Amino acid sequence: MTFSIEPATAPGVTDLLRLSDEFAFALYPADSCYLLDVSELAAPGVTVVVARSGEEAIGVGALVERGDGSAELKRMFVRADARGRGIASGILTALEEVAQAHSITTLQLETGPLQPEAIALYEKHGYRRIPAFGQYVGDDFSVCMAKTLG
Repeated sequence: MTFSIEPATAPGVTDLLRLSDEFAFALYPADSCYLLDVSELAAPGVTVVVARSGEEAIGVGALVERGDGSAELKRMFVRADARGRGIASGILTALEEVAQAHSITTLQLETGPLQPEAIALYEKHGYRRIPAFGQYVGDDFSVCMAKTLG
């Protein structure tokens, strides 16, 4: 298993993003799905981490820097047939390492109430629930979390 920084257009990543979209739209209304597309993931200040088993992309996550010492985690997703193997934890750890290297002190994220496994993963890694922020304010399908990096 490898975890590496790759472009959003790397082989297999667009397929993961499509699967992530399908997963999100199966759980939540479209206006509660805050998914960055490939062009947004290729923007300056965005780092994409890809988990691979051999050559096969099986997980992805992104760090979106805000320029104020904070960043948001986006597009965390592991293929269904690869879940339960610590891949999401590996992606999360890699993104936190990138954040620390870029002097990010606060990480925030948004997930949904119908994803208890995701919430448990973030809590296990020290994230705590916070009031909704930014575009998530007022969305009953948003669960916002944050972690201070030391």
